[in-house]
Amino acid sequence: MTMNDFDPIDDAFEDEEEAPEESSNRTFLFVAGGLGVLILAALLCVVGYVFITANSNRANEAAAQTQAALQEVTIEAALTQTSVVQAQTQAAATATLPPTNTPVIAEATATPTETPNPATATVGAAFTQIAVSTQTIIPTSTALPNTGFADEVGLPVVFFMALALVVVILLTRRLRSAAAR
Repeated sequence: MTMNDFDPIDDAFEDEEEAPEESSNRTFLFVAGGLGVLILAALLCVVGYVFITANSNRANEAAAQTQAALQEVTIEAALTQTSVVQAQTQAAATATLPPTNTPVIAEATATPTETPNPATATVGAAFTQIAVSTQTIIPTSTALPNTGFADEVGLPVVFFMALALVVVILLTRRLRSAAAR
């Protein structure tokens, strides 16, 4: 026996040479490639969705601007009509006939215990005219707001994405269990 027969360094090198070569893990590469393709497809879908919705958003904004302009025209017409009626009411109030010398006939049957204050009647009439003149019809929108994640993206898209992720999870588990056997 020589010294080389008991050398532990030589034995370690011999064991490494006899070990089988590591094979490439094809299953891992397929799964990684599939996930890469899936991510690329998702990015392409997002870009396509952005381009498609950009045109519809522009159309919706143009329609909203047109509707706002129509509402402004309606409000201006209502305010114009209100001011015309107020002007006519004021003209009619100022164009009264001068008082005449008509004798006042007193009530012979009953005399009131309190005489009404003419200032109160004048203030009441003024309040009535103010209430009538300030009544304006303001059109309001009856449409529901279009906000929220489901309104922007759409519920079917969210459902499809969730289903796709569940399929990816199931395929990954199946591939791992097949590789472990």
